[in-house]
Amino acid sequence: MKWLAAHYRTGETWEFEFAEGKVVSRQPRAGRTKLVFGPGFFDLQCNGYGGVDFNHPEVTPEEVCRGIRAMWREGCTQVLPTLITASPERLKHLFGVLNKALELDREVAASVPGFHLEGPFISPVDGARGAHPLAHVVPANEVTWRALQKSAGGRIVLLTLAPEVPGALSLIRRLVGEDVTVAVAHTMATREEIAAAAATGAVMSTHLGNGCPQVMHRHANPMMAQLGEDRLSACLIADGIHLPPEVLRAFWRAKGAGRRLLVTDAMAAAGAPPGRYTISEMEMEVGPDRVVRQPGSPNFAGSALTMDLAVHHAITFAGATLAEAWDAASTEVWKVMNRRVPASSWIIADTAGRRPVIVAAGRGKKVLSLQQK
Repeated sequence: MKWLAAHYRTGETWEFEFAEGKVVSRQPRAGRTKLVFGPGFFDLQCNGYGGVDFNHPEVTPEEVCRGIRAMWREGCTQVLPTLITASPERLKHLFGVLNKALELDREVAASVPGFHLEGPFISPVDGARGAHPLAHVVPANEVTWRALQKSAGGRIVLLTLAPEVPGALSLIRRLVGEDVTVAVAHTMATREEIAAAAATGAVMSTHLGNGCPQVMHRHANPMMAQLGEDRLSACLIADGIHLPPEVLRAFWRAKGAGRRLLVTDAMAAAGAPPGRYTISEMEMEVGPDRVVRQPGSPNFAGSALTMDLAVHHAITFAGATLAEAWDAASTEVWKVMNRRVPASSWIIADTAGRRPVIVAAGRGKKVLSLQQK
């Protein structure tokens, strides 16, 4: 099987030959094609996928592996499995499950550069706290952090916190020294507190425009403070729901090149049909509109977004070029995480239709997912 694909940024065409689950050759070849290739997508925030809830107390290592493998079909070759605020005992157990999954499946382990811990050092204020349980929200402190990082086997590489909570700035300094990336979210911080967090070492905003009260001051609010802080890159949930198209477009333009990242904030319904799913022990309902809601409530709780659609929406809603959107889902993510882009991670996509279709994903010569063309 041979396919001709053009590089997503340069347009240079290459011929890929596949056989028995491997790339047997890849070489420059002139020609015209609607296929494009480039680095695999990297999702920094994923709570679950393919019917698997990474935060559920009964999730198994085998299920975690199944969920991560399902992401490859949509071009997501790297992911940070994300755990939200819970009791120390629950988080310790779940990190143990994630670690066992990486020990169980070598290919899955290669797709997971680390874990994302969202909380528990966040604002206790309703609205800002989102779906995180108030009972387990705590001030930032090194004792709790050390215990959580130990239970994760040192694999927490991204921590989301609120910079105004007691102890936050001190903890940010410690994390920077440990090469852990710090993000801001679920916060009621002032402009000065956001600036202090950025000066101390925070580098991004987790799901900017979400995790905040419905009613805030029109100008002096944590969302505008983060949007205007050039030292913070913005993680954007490009589903047209968490950020309506016009808001995504405004945020995209405001942050500019190199400071915008695409994420999904996906939960178990991503890559799965409509129905009832969980985030931890909270039951969620996903209808045909793909909106994740608590039953009987208009509130959002995670998304059913996939990375290929996030790229598509950045193009159609925000006016991004294919190269800009692809970078925001791949190379720019690695840069903000201060890590080298893995040259071996790649995907091929068909961009002829309205939505890019991932026809192949792989790592080196190994094919992770392949569809017949």
